[in-house]
Amino acid sequence: MDRRRFLQNMAVTTAALPYFPATGAAEELKAAGHKKALSHPVDAMPSRLLSETPDTAGHTLVCEFKLDSVDWKVYEDLRQRDGDIAFVSPRGARLLRKSAEAAFVEGATPYLGLNLKEIGMAPADLLADRLLQGGGDPDPERVKSAAPPQGSKENNGPSSRLPWDTFVGTKECSDTMPVFSNGSTRTYHPVQYFPETDRKTSRKRFDGLIGGWMPAVRKVLPISEQKYDEILVFGDVEATDKFIVQTWHRTATIENGKMVKVMYGHSYPAFPPRREDPKPEGFYRAMLVFAAYWDSQLHDFAPASVPQNDWIDMSKHAFARELMARPGGVYPKYGAVDRDYYGSEYDGFQDIFTSAAYTNLEWGRFEPARLIIDNYLSDFVDAKGMINMRGPETAQFGLTLSLLARYFSYTKDNDLLRKHRGKIEATAALLAELHEESLKLPQDSPGHGLIHGWSESDSCLMPQPMTWWLPYFGNSAFAARGLKDISRVWPAVHEHRGAAEKQATGWLKRSQLLEEALAASLTKNIRRDMNPPYIGPFAGTKMTFWESMEKEHPSPQQWAHRAYSELLQADVLPANLANLVIDCMRAYGATTLGVVANVERPHEDGRDILGFISYGYAQMLLRLDRIEEYLLFLYSHRYHDHTRGSWTAGEVSGVDGDTAVFCMPAQHTIPLLVRWMLVLEDSDEDRLYLARGVPRDWVLSEKGISMDGAPTRWGRVTFKMMSNRSTNTMAASVTLARSGSPKEIHLKLRLPAERTLQTVTVNGQRATMGGVHKDTVVISAGSDRHFAVAARWV
Repeated sequence: MDRRRFLQNMAVTTAALPYFPATGAAEELKAAGHKKALSHPVDAMPSRLLSETPDTAGHTLVCEFKLDSVDWKVYEDLRQRDGDIAFVSPRGARLLRKSAEAAFVEGATPYLGLNLKEIGMAPADLLADRLLQGGGDPDPERVKSAAPPQGSKENNGPSSRLPWDTFVGTKECSDTMPVFSNGSTRTYHPVQYFPETDRKTSRKRFDGLIGGWMPAVRKVLPISEQKYDEILVFGDVEATDKFIVQTWHRTATIENGKMVKVMYGHSYPAFPPRREDPKPEGFYRAMLVFAAYWDSQLHDFAPASVPQNDWIDMSKHAFARELMARPGGVYPKYGAVDRDYYGSEYDGFQDIFTSAAYTNLEWGRFEPARLIIDNYLSDFVDAKGMINMRGPETAQFGLTLSLLARYFSYTKDNDLLRKHRGKIEATAALLAELHEESLKLPQDSPGHGLIHGWSESDSCLMPQPMTWWLPYFGNSAFAARGLKDISRVWPAVHEHRGAAEKQATGWLKRSQLLEEALAASLTKNIRRDMNPPYIGPFAGTKMTFWESMEKEHPSPQQWAHRAYSELLQADVLPANLANLVIDCMRAYGATTLGVVANVERPHEDGRDILGFISYGYAQMLLRLDRIEEYLLFLYSHRYHDHTRGSWTAGEVSGVDGDTAVFCMPAQHTIPLLVRWMLVLEDSDEDRLYLARGVPRDWVLSEKGISMDGAPTRWGRVTFKMMSNRSTNTMAASVTLARSGSPKEIHLKLRLPAERTLQTVTVNGQRATMGGVHKDTVVISAGSDRHFAVAARWV
């Protein structure tokens, strides 16, 4: 269910001040190196980002200023719409790239020849079927054109929320500032100076960022072929306000490669003589400081490169957005700006914690992960393992245990887990108690041996909440995964190894019992009278989820999307059952454009994409080598669950071009998928997958694919791939943190269909090939750390 609609139905319309904890947060912020401002921004700028003096021939000199006794000149390439801004000094230069994507329908008519009624009423995912038709990787441009951009639909009627499409801020400030389609904020309106930047003009705008990934908003409003207005907005990183976001603004008209009109602003309209509009020098100085600030905030992001590097930019941008949304960069918030979902009633939502911990760990951001884990366990989990939030989501307790184990495996930091040992043990005990309750049921009960509990948090607010106290398969799946993972690391965490080993043995045994019961129950509940076979989200159901929603009021199968996603993400099913679950979801209404759908009763207005928690479904596609579907999920999520160019992710997004409500867990999806397509761990085997999900046309690109220092449970791993099309050869290298760990590496070489691998060697020896499509180099690590792979194709 769309939480936006749920809240409207519940008539939740109260408002209150944003909450910031009075205790417990100060120490966290201090530990994180909390600073009000950068006193020496140029010195703080990482040296790797200072380039040689760029070629500025033909660029426009827009400003000169002095910063910390260093003279800077600012050049802008106005000859092209997306020209760079270059800051040049005797000490080096800083280039800030501009980006822009159309926020309106371009070219092809949406829906691939279908209409919304057909899309909404058909159980099958018709759009996905067409995009995958014929085999091969989906075309990202065709995926992009399959539905209108989010927010492109003109809505003149009343709305339950302000129609902002992005926001700016800083890590230190406890609030954010929304930015609207015409570049306005709540305190500064460019239309006062540029009357043509009205709502009508903004319908045909291009949205983007400054600095590739940095949270500096750019809006381009075309006036004619050679003329456009450009609006830039970014947060003042030197401001010290606790809640008020100070903002910098530049609005300019560019015509035939020249800036013919420009206005600079800071937060508010001028009030002469006390408040004057800033000079260009102040704006560009602030932009350089802004760039240095955000470089420092993301200094620990594991370097990666792919042929289309906007995927890496999009991943980094998610972390910048998270730092702005979380007060102090740490305290949890589900959304931003609006009460839904910035209100404190959402702060303990398990999905905020699990998605943030997971994503920060996967990109090597260990210190932010530590602070997020410490904050959550300190402020939102009690001594009984219960969360400070309505309606606990039962499967998320298991995911929490799994992520805590991952944190230790990556960082070897047992101090943090020892600090919260009692709460971790209580979480495991809670799952054990729920499992024991299920074992008291009669042997012939559908839920015998399966953990009962809510799957969706909203269940608890319904008139009959126990309708959803059910043996969801996802509950037991994630309990099995969490108990298994925490059992592996617990003896190394616990102060008393003997006691820890006893606990770990008990957890592992219970995990095995749950895994066996789950597989048996799933097999028993498959409806093989249907083609493809159908499996419901919990044991004992006889109807499909659509049938249940039509006939049962309330429907026990409401929120089926969450239950399916969690079942798959836990990765405890044999491949045949995991494939069956995915095929069932695709065929009977649980996906949209290849992404998990927000499952609801079928209707003629189309169907929705589930922006958050759906990443578990994608991960299983990758594990099962269903790469084409994985790429479709990746492309669809980017183009249809995010605003174009400004990259604001929606909790639930339709395919009709309407707006969506921002939620931070949805923003984490792209960085997770990009990381996994490059580097993915096997959940149980001593095996690492590299380049498993990259598009075929990337493999032959001479731009290369790499990830430097990817965190894994075996330590940091670096890998690089580069092709030479003139010689039909490819070279790859893999470097492990420790010799022989992991035991096995699988490097996938997804050549285009018209190409065939001729020879492959590893360290000069003929390689062993494996995988479903025999396109995977299987490397036995032995006692080595470094591996050189050479391939030739025809």
